[in-house]
Amino acid sequence: MIKRLMDILVAGMLLLLLSPVLLGVALLVRLKLGSPVFFTQQRPGRHGQPFRMVKFRTMLDTRDAQGQPLPSDQRHTPFGKRLRATSLDELPELWNVLKGDMSLVGPRPLLMEYLPLYTREQFRRHEVRPGVTGWAQVNGRNAITWEEKFHFDVWYVEHQSLRLDVWILLLTVKKVFSREGISHANEVGMPRFQGARSTNDRINHHE
Repeated sequence: MIKRLMDILVAGMLLLLLSPVLLGVALLVRLKLGSPVFFTQQRPGRHGQPFRMVKFRTMLDTRDAQGQPLPSDQRHTPFGKRLRATSLDELPELWNVLKGDMSLVGPRPLLMEYLPLYTREQFRRHEVRPGVTGWAQVNGRNAITWEEKFHFDVWYVEHQSLRLDVWILLLTVKKVFSREGISHANEVGMPRFQGARSTNDRINHHE
């Protein structure tokens, strides 16, 4: 209850204080990338239950002759990359925090399609609400492997506390200004998660 109260108070305060920044970024996205300004996508929340996560759009909506989006590397722009580097694209997630879909601190919400690829241990990251930032984000973000990322996520689940949350938030501010761990090797963001090496290690959702 204390964690949820902190989420509501801090997210509400930040949405109010940062409203000029949110408006400014929204206008820039509209001018640089077009409409829609926001990118929404279904992501798994606590216990894997889906919710609609909202962010600022960082890529062009360019499509091929069949109407399918072009590969991500062909839709990135310098403006979008700067938006990601500063983490300003994540600010609308404060609305998800206020609604209760997310927390300020927790494992980052990944793609719904990853759910059947997790091992039982990796799936433990869904025992808590996903976060705007998390232990994995301040320990490498996208510059670490998936295995390391999930290890940090589960470690957070087992050691979560208000004191740890405050420490992670402070470290997040430092990481944002230093722009560490934005990319994995030569890629923009993380490569797609392929699942456990052995299919026998994965969760059987039909058990």
